[in-house]
Amino acid sequence: MKFKTVGIKSTIALTSAALLVLAAGCSNNSNGNAAAGQNSAGTGTSSASPKNSTDVASSSRLKLWLGKSATVNNESLIQQYWRTVEPGVDVQVEATQGDAVTALNLKLNTGGFEDAAIFDRNQVVNDAMKRSNLVQPLEKYFNMPEKYPNLASIPKEYLDQMKDADGHIWSIPSWFDTNPSAPWPGWSSNAWFIRTDILEKVGMTENDLKTLKGVGTYLEKAAQLKDESGKRLLPAGILTDASDENTVLATFGVTVASAGGVTPVQKEGENFIFQYDNPGFKAGYKWMNSMYRKGLIDPEALTDKKERYKEKNKSGRYAMNIGSFWNFDGSLWEQLDGSTAPGWYYKPIPFPQVEGVAQLGATQIVNPYPGFDTYISKNTKNLDAILKFYNYTLTPKPEMNHIVNEGPVGKYWGWIDQPNGKWKFIDPKYKELRNAGDPAKKAQLTPELWMTSNFSNQWYAWWTYGENDHAGQAKTAQFSQQIGQFGSTRVAKDYDMVKVKAGGAWEKYLPELGNVYKEYRAKLMMAKDDAQFEQAWKDFTSALEKRAHWSELKQEWSKLYQEMNNK
Repeated sequence: MKFKTVGIKSTIALTSAALLVLAAGCSNNSNGNAAAGQNSAGTGTSSASPKNSTDVASSSRLKLWLGKSATVNNESLIQQYWRTVEPGVDVQVEATQGDAVTALNLKLNTGGFEDAAIFDRNQVVNDAMKRSNLVQPLEKYFNMPEKYPNLASIPKEYLDQMKDADGHIWSIPSWFDTNPSAPWPGWSSNAWFIRTDILEKVGMTENDLKTLKGVGTYLEKAAQLKDESGKRLLPAGILTDASDENTVLATFGVTVASAGGVTPVQKEGENFIFQYDNPGFKAGYKWMNSMYRKGLIDPEALTDKKERYKEKNKSGRYAMNIGSFWNFDGSLWEQLDGSTAPGWYYKPIPFPQVEGVAQLGATQIVNPYPGFDTYISKNTKNLDAILKFYNYTLTPKPEMNHIVNEGPVGKYWGWIDQPNGKWKFIDPKYKELRNAGDPAKKAQLTPELWMTSNFSNQWYAWWTYGENDHAGQAKTAQFSQQIGQFGSTRVAKDYDMVKVKAGGAWEKYLPELGNVYKEYRAKLMMAKDDAQFEQAWKDFTSALEKRAHWSELKQEWSKLYQEMNNK
């Protein structure tokens, strides 16, 4: 039921993988939203009795090609509503089969798509679309408030950023915050998590965990306890396969996230600091190494995959977890109604204080800028239908993306207490199919085109869902909201969005940069003593230069940043 971002999460290790996808021309970025609705339209058609498109005498048509795979049912209830009521457009969705870049190249080399294509924002895709000469510029349609008022209401800073050297805008932007100055913080998930039952057993309180020293004491005490099966507890779990060590690095003041940029960067005064150059990077690994040598970090932290990590969490093996709660498996608490399993006791705590670190590094960059782009074929015969549909989906109100995803208020869902408060599904059949966990059943209801809309900090649907089947289901949203206040989440700056240059050093060396990091991450964490750690650090910095051309990458980044700001 929840969409979780991703969104654009970025550590150097993850950035490497992300760039491989970027170079391929496509990635799936959901960024985690789905809000709610307006315009009551009665009880609606039962989900068991869909209509056919022939039931509508006059409906303009739009064929929308998705730059991703999806389960498609073009007679879904929401599509029926769009066709017959509002906005009066017959939206037919076509999903990508197989590799998206192969599909894109094939489309562009065989005449292009019929009407419109939506991709998550990607410079490679944008360049390919422009070079194809098969799409049309759209800037004039954002200046027609009488005909397309909601397209005209798109924040000017978003549109200005999209203009090319000739002033053309080649796509309709979507999935942006309607208020860029106070954006929705997203699904913040990276933190330090304790088991409150274990904390109580060792005779400590959350106040004792405010510093790293206190955390160390907790781990030492927890290491003496046993779980329900009689095995000694694992003090701390860190899933390095998902780069959860970044939460430790952020605690030491290292920014490990970007907003679609090629690498994490933080600014101090007039200087930019890259994560491998930050003194906190080495200090963070020094701390992890000391914990590892004491047996206070799971010895399998560097080899476990997510499924194994989830199994350990489910059986209550850890006293503390450091990283993203998405990696634990939310079902650990979401399927509970009380303290019947270890998952009930998970709780995020503020990042422990590190001496000499005044500001946490960013684990999440809040990017209010558009996350998706819709390109329109210059040969489409349905231009007005496309613009009409997007003028509808981009209505600037907090619940609009939920309306797009689930229909208007009063049809399949409604408010429990007040508008922009708690809500619930009001159609039993719709709720049953929606929550069945079966993509084919969900496709009967909605094409899930939330990404064609916008979002807002004023209201977020999946933080305010009011009819959870289990008490624990509310915990995930609560965790996210708490973590967003810990200080490791901030709004994007221009330097967080420096993109890779085709044919440049970043495109050439970024994969090897990721390889170097992963190789020495293990050596740094597992060093047997201080001398071995220092040697591993020396070898790491040498490999950054020799294999990954670190200085050259930073020089190119500075040039790209200057060029971006001189547009």
